[in-house]
Amino acid sequence: MNSTDDTAPTSELRGLTTDEAARRLAQDGPNELPTAKPRTLLQQAWAVIRQPMILLLLVAGTVNFALAEPLDGAILMSFVVVVIAISVYQEHKTENALAALRNLSSPRALVVRDGRQLRIPGREVVRGDVVLLVEGDRVPADAVLAEAASLSADESALTGEAVPVRKRRVEGQPGAATMGPPDGDATPWVFSGTLVVKGRGVALVMGTGSDTELGRIGTALRTIEEGPTPLQREIGRLVRIIAVLGLLAAAAVAVIYGLTRGVWLEGVLAGIATAMAMLPEEFPVVLTVFLALGAWRMSQRHVLTRRPPVVETLGSATVVCVDKTGTLTLNRMTVREFTVGGRTHVVEPGVPLPEEFHEVAEYAVLASPVDPFDPMDTAFTALGSRALAGTEHLHPGWELVREYPLSEQLLALAHVWRSPDGADQVVAAKGAPEAIADLCHFDADRTAALRREVDAATSAGLRVLGVARASIGRAEALPTEQHEFDFEFVGLAGLHDPVRPGAAEAVAELRRAGVRTVMITGDYPGTAIAIAREIGLDLAGGVITGPELTELRDEDLARRIRDVSVFARMVPDQKLRLVRALQSDGEVVGMTGDGVNDAPALRAADIGIAMGARGTDVARESAALVITDDDVSSIAGGIRKGRAIFENLRKAMAYIIAVHVPIVGMSLIPVFVAEWPLVLLPALIAFLELIIDPACSVVFEAEEADPGIMEQPPRGLAEPMFGRRLLAIAVAQGVSMLVAVLAVYVWALLGDRPDEAVRSVTFATLVFGNLALILVNRSWRLPVWRTFRERRNPTLKWILLGATALLALLLLVPAFRDAFGLGALDVRDWVVALAAGVGGAAWFEVVKVVSRPAAATPRGP
Repeated sequence: MNSTDDTAPTSELRGLTTDEAARRLAQDGPNELPTAKPRTLLQQAWAVIRQPMILLLLVAGTVNFALAEPLDGAILMSFVVVVIAISVYQEHKTENALAALRNLSSPRALVVRDGRQLRIPGREVVRGDVVLLVEGDRVPADAVLAEAASLSADESALTGEAVPVRKRRVEGQPGAATMGPPDGDATPWVFSGTLVVKGRGVALVMGTGSDTELGRIGTALRTIEEGPTPLQREIGRLVRIIAVLGLLAAAAVAVIYGLTRGVWLEGVLAGIATAMAMLPEEFPVVLTVFLALGAWRMSQRHVLTRRPPVVETLGSATVVCVDKTGTLTLNRMTVREFTVGGRTHVVEPGVPLPEEFHEVAEYAVLASPVDPFDPMDTAFTALGSRALAGTEHLHPGWELVREYPLSEQLLALAHVWRSPDGADQVVAAKGAPEAIADLCHFDADRTAALRREVDAATSAGLRVLGVARASIGRAEALPTEQHEFDFEFVGLAGLHDPVRPGAAEAVAELRRAGVRTVMITGDYPGTAIAIAREIGLDLAGGVITGPELTELRDEDLARRIRDVSVFARMVPDQKLRLVRALQSDGEVVGMTGDGVNDAPALRAADIGIAMGARGTDVARESAALVITDDDVSSIAGGIRKGRAIFENLRKAMAYIIAVHVPIVGMSLIPVFVAEWPLVLLPALIAFLELIIDPACSVVFEAEEADPGIMEQPPRGLAEPMFGRRLLAIAVAQGVSMLVAVLAVYVWALLGDRPDEAVRSVTFATLVFGNLALILVNRSWRLPVWRTFRERRNPTLKWILLGATALLALLLLVPAFRDAFGLGALDVRDWVVALAAGVGGAAWFEVVKVVSRPAAATPRGP
């Protein structure tokens, strides 16, 4: 890659071998700055102990010891140990998921290893690596430039200066150079964390990790602490309200118990049990686990979640704007045809290229980089090496003198080449046909004729580029702009990019979900229409081109955008206007992008979606989602998974509310009648928490998505988690369960049972009802028997079997029974408890069956 900077050829920089890179990585450590150490087991345990629920257990245990009940105190303390173990395990699982996500989202680097280009995580870059830098890349390590072509970098992270600085290649051998400070213009050093804003280069890594300028000056990269999301604020408000009510109720219970029964220490225990029953400590735990593990599960399906709020937003998306190239298509270009002098030749494998088309192929190759990365450049280079082999049209020994890059003002680029003897100096240009026509100074008639040829090719779905050539004298000075060359038109090249397998199915799935797909491309309308037709986009509204978009007023654009699904000849800067027009029309917009210029649109969109495979680091950092395989099917899958995460979260929250109602009720009701025995002692409530916590944070998190979730319309962006429907169903479930448990309690009292037996049969009913609530809330649409048949949830059986086994152990083993203040049950008691527990939730199954036929598009879990 040569340029005006007189750079050395890339072939001289072969890079490290894989073995040497692995050795240096082991020796120097990962290319990352020191981060906070993971919390120790003791620190994790201390964080759990400070939680209100654990503090209440500790106080209750202390009171039991004061009452000379050491066994009860020991049981409560053992529950503290169990809860700590469960919490530490959940934190470990969450931290593992977050660590994996951090590794996935770290900046990437394109390096040369074993003489081949290889894209690796930035943390795996080592000293001596050869790094290839292009516009939009985040520099992965401190390095010295061996090559530079019009390269500029934004070093404001180090210097505070917002103006990008020019870079040049180092004089002499790069390996013998030393790093200089990050200041001044036209320096050969690039620094970790800075941004390439223009041009490209090849750099030799001199320092990694803490041995970089970024590390030395102490500006370590830290996780940005963002404010709470709307969902977190909503849950926080609810937790605070219930916590205040719980403390007030606990105080009232302690006073009433002490006044009516005269035993104040036992009254304190009753108050603690009430507070434990009311405190919804599961809410924040569930939210953390769902967002962390949900994001990890999405990453397994090629969707990297960079910001938690996007999980809330995914279910509300109504429009997804998708780039054609590489997302709807494979981005694997092949040259399909050439047009020269009005004649068209279709390129076929194994068929020789006629002589009259050699020149257009020759100059298309000369207008491509020596070591191409772009799929179109790769297609031309591959065709040239195959079709022009053995002819005078290949020039492996020629020197690239200067590059004129593509710009927003002129969608064409040019390369100036010099022959080895210096006798010949030619210019090869390629780009958009209208830009090449401009360079060749076509008149109106020639432009119209070219347009007809282009339209014929684009109607077949081809991407069309124009090719031009110019000659200059040996001693002639190079102009500053391409327009100053005397270009001669050579011909047109048509390239084909196949549609991705599954793209049409993904578009159809999004349509069923109420999400409109909008295609954006820089290609001609004919090409865009051909691809849109192939993937099933709605073409009734026609096509809007970039120039037309420029002329449209905002109100006209907002009106037309409701029906138009194809935008052609677009430039990246126009995406931002497209996003704003859609949002002004009330749409919730997902926008894809991969370049530096896409960053404003990605930021402005409700869901910014960066392309992970070909996207720049700037685009990735601006986006909320990163699609690691650049496939539109993954976007549809991400929306499906995002909806599933949110719906499972709602089911878990509904279950938490429902299960706390009978627990709170049975903690309060017996307090007001002096002759009635207490049912829920602190130890029994702690036992219930061992079922509730895993159920809401493990069972519901692992629940498969409802098959009909993509048949539902998008969720309203302002729709709260705890809407009226969710609260109504959750409270109704809780009240019905409370009625069932209270009925069994009164039935046992009327049978003149001992207090221990009354407590046992009531507690068993509560446990069975708890398990019944888990089963009915797995789906608010499907009956229980169908959820077992149609949905696989490996964690469910362990919760059901574990809870049943623990209950049996508690009630059948005399030592455990005595320790928890329970009594023996006969067969009739077991049957009544099971029937009442299941019956308390069975009504919801009837509601599902009755309401389902009337719901054309079911909403909710």
